Amino acid sequence: MTAQEVRLCSLLLREHFGEVVEKVGTHLLRNGAQGLRTIIHETGISLDLVKKSLCVLVQHGTCVFSSGRKGPGSPTEYRTSCDLILRILRYPRYIYTAKTLYGDTGELIIEELLQRGHMNMSSTVKTVADRLTQTMEEGRSMDYSEVTSAFSKLVETHFLQRCPPMAGAGTTDRATSASSATPASPGTPAAPVGTALPSPESFPDCYKVPHVTLIGRGKRQLSPEDGEEQRNAKKARMDSETHGDEGIYWQVNFERFHLHFRDQAIISSVANKLDQTSSEIVRTMLRMSEVTTSPTAAYTKPLSANEIFRSLPSTYNITRPILDQYLSLLVDDPMEFVGKAGESGGGMYVVNLHRALANLARATLESAVQERFGSRSARIFRLLLRKRHLEQKQVEDFAMIPAKEAKDMLYTLLSQNLVQLQEIPKTPDFAPSRTFYLYTVNQLSTARMLLQNCYKTVANLIDRRLFEMNNSKRVLEKSQRIEAILASLQASGADPEQLTEVEEMITAPEKLQLESLRLHTNKLDSAENQVDETIFLLESYINSTASSGS
Repeated sequence: MTAQEVRLCSLLLREHFGEVVEKVGTHLLRNGAQGLRTIIHETGISLDLVKKSLCVLVQHGTCVFSSGRKGPGSPTEYRTSCDLILRILRYPRYIYTAKTLYGDTGELIIEELLQRGHMNMSSTVKTVADRLTQTMEEGRSMDYSEVTSAFSKLVETHFLQRCPPMAGAGTTDRATSASSATPASPGTPAAPVGTALPSPESFPDCYKVPHVTLIGRGKRQLSPEDGEEQRNAKKARMDSETHGDEGIYWQVNFERFHLHFRDQAIISSVANKLDQTSSEIVRTMLRMSEVTTSPTAAYTKPLSANEIFRSLPSTYNITRPILDQYLSLLVDDPMEFVGKAGESGGGMYVVNLHRALANLARATLESAVQERFGSRSARIFRLLLRKRHLEQKQVEDFAMIPAKEAKDMLYTLLSQNLVQLQEIPKTPDFAPSRTFYLYTVNQLSTARMLLQNCYKTVANLIDRRLFEMNNSKRVLEKSQRIEAILASLQASGADPEQLTEVEEMITAPEKLQLESLRLHTNKLDSAENQVDETIFLLESYINSTASSGS
């Protein structure tokens, strides 16, 4: 955990949960696992606010708790990590993926679960159906069964999973402090003191959809004139209904989304390097091995050419001889995305996941060097990646760059820690005249350094966006007030003249300021998403290297 990661996590917590939660979360990041009393003492925040902050963090999966270091019966300790908090940065990508795969219904289901941390199925279906009904024409509504079907598909493909079940807690003060940090959802039993949270996959019903008795259609929001009492009565009536899934809560399976992102990156890379048909073959292989391959595996399980041929989409009219040619082409490609593991069944093939991630990370590093230092420096960097170790004279000759320019470029890359210098002495005295000086590139350490630069970049983008929003705070608040007035007037059936009069309360300069702010924030949001794609690739490569090395 570095200073840049802590800074980015702090900004994400403040932006999504407020300053108090940010202070508690950052304190846990910097100090490690701590008990409730220690957090209160060291942060200076009241007991009630600390409990609520921990409740928010646990609800959204960014904080976990377990027994103290002294063993069973000791006070519960809370801890968080940068990996858990940095997932917040990827929320827009999770939602967009759900929209691409399952349409507007899937998008809203994932959005609701990300906003609330976890929910039961019936509440999610009702909320999503109501939101979809609001966007439909008057007289139309969304049936609960359609939303339930989309929810079931997300569970079947493991994008959603049940929250781990928790046993009842004791009655001691320590149990009270532990249970106070559990998600504040009715019907959810507290976790036992002295027990770490189990992983969702550790129990058999993780992906089992309960039988929910939910019949009806989405409802539109009540208009203001319906009265507060009517709304409260309806809410109480809805809360008292039972649907057969009480106590069963669902959360987003982030690891499954990450596997999907990794697979999509590999598929698009194959499409760019070769062609669309090759990418479809790799897509089929990845889809067939989704369930059988471990998330940390370096290779997929071997698949025979016969199995691949039978699983190819019917829209691709690929004959068996052509498939064999494509598989041979993929195996012989220098990128080594696909490897051959045997000859049975027409040939056994695997997707080399670690090699694919290494090549994607390598292309990212080369691109970063080219954008920052130019094409000639990128040529030297690429040359060192391929040749491993070269003397300065060899770099000049192989790269076909004049000696003076090559020397300047090498020293510039060396000063930025993109290139390392290795000394190999001929004699034990390390005399310069009897020592070889070889330039080399350590891809893993360079990827780690670029990853830290990406964290710093995203933090700067968030800081800039907050600065822009703060500068236009008065105009934004005025715009929001006017939008609320317009919505109220439209609901009450006001005249067009009244609506026009309210709209004219925003002056022309203010409209220009709002439009300029919108353009700036859109650019900053887009930049954040693009940098996050680079972060994901580099993190995946580093984690894959660590798991394959162990």
